[in-house]
Amino acid sequence: MTAVVGEPAPSAASAGLPVAGLPVPDLSAEALAAVTAEIASTAGAYDRTGEIPLPGLTAAHRAGLLTATVAPQFGGPGVGQVDMARILIALGEGDASVGLIAANNLGTHQIQGLAASWPPAYYADLLRRSVAGVALANSVRAEPELGAPARGGLPKTTVTRTADGWVLNGRKAYATGGTALAYHVVWVVADEPGGDPERPRVGHVVVPGDLPGITWIDTWDHLGLRASNTHDVEYTNVELPADAFVEIPRGPDGVYRDPAAMASIGLFGHPALYIGVARAARSAFVRYAQERVPTALGRPIATTDRIQAAAGEIDAQIAQAETLLFGVLLRAQSGDTDHLPQLSVLKVQIARSVIAAVNTAVAVLGNPGLSRHLPFERLLRDVLCVRVHPPQEDTALLASGRRLLGL
Repeated sequence: MTAVVGEPAPSAASAGLPVAGLPVPDLSAEALAAVTAEIASTAGAYDRTGEIPLPGLTAAHRAGLLTATVAPQFGGPGVGQVDMARILIALGEGDASVGLIAANNLGTHQIQGLAASWPPAYYADLLRRSVAGVALANSVRAEPELGAPARGGLPKTTVTRTADGWVLNGRKAYATGGTALAYHVVWVVADEPGGDPERPRVGHVVVPGDLPGITWIDTWDHLGLRASNTHDVEYTNVELPADAFVEIPRGPDGVYRDPAAMASIGLFGHPALYIGVARAARSAFVRYAQERVPTALGRPIATTDRIQAAAGEIDAQIAQAETLLFGVLLRAQSGDTDHLPQLSVLKVQIARSVIAAVNTAVAVLGNPGLSRHLPFERLLRDVLCVRVHPPQEDTALLASGRRLLGL
C-alpha cells in the first residue's frame, strides 16, 4: 500500500488559512454520473486485490468531491447536507470502498467547519495537500478490546502530558483509509498531572499520518468494503504539540460524545453511500435482464413477468430509501424538528431497504447473481456493511421503543 502523504506540517505561524485552489465540484447529475462511471470501472479489480482504490479516489478528488464540505472560511465550497448526500450516493454507486473513505474524509472537513479544533498549521497542511491531490483524514476511534465506541466505555489509547505537548500510545482498530490517511483524528484518554483518574479527560488528538511511531497492522480481511483498508494502527511514543488535544464533554449517561461529530454527516452520510450501492445493483440488474437471452426462452429475460416484478421490487426499495434520506434532510433544512427523535430508526429503515433491493436482485438471478464474473455478489457483500455503522439496529430500536413507551 502507498501512503498519500506530503511534507511535514508547517509551523502555526505559517498556517495561512484560508487555502486557495481547492477543486470546485460540479454537482450536476451529468457530472456526478460521469464520476460514478469512472470509479465503477476499477471497483471490481480493487475489491479483489484489497489495495487502496487510488484511481477511484483520484477521480473523486479531480471532481472536487473529496473536499466539498470544506467550509467557506477555509477556502472551500461548504456544500449542504442534500448535496452531500448526492455526492455520497454517486461515489457509493461507483465503489462502496471509495464512498466510505470519502464519507469519512468529508465528515472530518464538515466537523472542522462546525467547530474548528485542529491546530491551524495541521489543517492548512491538509488543505494544501488536497489542492495538489488526494489527501485524506479520518476519525480513528474503535479499539480491539473496546469494540464500538458508540456503545460506551473509555479508550485504552492515551496521550501523556509532557513539558512541550503530548505523547500518544495505543492501538486502534477499523481505521478506514489505512496508510492513505494524511491525518488521523484519534480518540484518547488524557494522562496528565492533576487529572482525576476516576473521571479522566477524554478527547481527540490530531496526528499527521507520517510521524515516527505509527505502525499499520494488516488486519482487514472482510466480507465487504474490501478496498477500504480498514486496518488496525498502533501508536508508539508519537510526539504531538500541546494544541493537538481537544476535550470531548461527558454526557449525563456517562458516555463521551463530541457535539460536532454528532451534528456531522455520519448518521445519514453512510446510509447515502449504500443507496448508491443499491442503485448500482439496479443498473446491473436491468442491463443483465435486457442482455440475457436463454435458448429455451428465445427472448430477453426482461420480457418475463418474474423479472419485471423483481425489477419493480428493487425500484420500490430504492425509492423508499431515497425518500427517507432526502425527506429527513429537507425537513431539517426547512427548520422542522419533529422527526429528530426518529433519526436512528429512519437510518435503520434505509438500511433495511437498500439490503432488500440488492438481495432481491441476487435472489431472482440464481447462480449468475452469486458469480464473481458479475457485480451482484460484490454489491451484496458491500451493502450488508450498512448494518455496522452506528447506531446499530438493536440499539436504535430499543431507544425508540423506550422513548415511545415513556421509559
